[in-house]
Amino acid sequence: MAELTHLDSQGHAHMVDVANKQDTKRLATAAGRILLSPSTVRLLRDGAVPKGDVLGVARVAGIMAAKRTSELIPLCHPLPISSVNVDLEIVEDGVNIKAEAAVTGKTGVEMEALTAVSVAALTVYDMVKAVDRGAVMTDIRLVSKSGGVRGDYHAASDPGPVSSAEKIREQTT
Repeated sequence: MAELTHLDSQGHAHMVDVANKQDTKRLATAAGRILLSPSTVRLLRDGAVPKGDVLGVARVAGIMAAKRTSELIPLCHPLPISSVNVDLEIVEDGVNIKAEAAVTGKTGVEMEALTAVSVAALTVYDMVKAVDRGAVMTDIRLVSKSGGVRGDYHAASDPGPVSSAEKIREQTT
């Protein structure tokens, strides 16, 4: 079993000391989705959501959130992020979201990529809630990471929609 690095010898949470780690280039990609009603998807495609440019605002919100991850997640280190990209794609049942974050540093940017996806999804929800309160944020996950002592990670495959999320969505539409 892997060691939980955020726990000390007494089992108390603490911030990991990374002072002796080498700076390396680190990349992380995260993904997620927000399931929407067919009428909301049409509004998005037509650019007719009452609050305005949903995807543009969500993209900026995701980028801003990645830069502030250490303020949101208690044991994350503040990082000098070199880049964050957030892509949103309208699909048949909602919006797919992908975020990529990069840094040259002593610790990885997985949490920053995951935070970008999460906040982008929350922003889409905020902007469409007037027309679709049943929107479901789902499948937020780490897709890949590179750099650091533990090496590279690549998710086995895209899990697709989570069956429980699909059931929730069916109940709300």
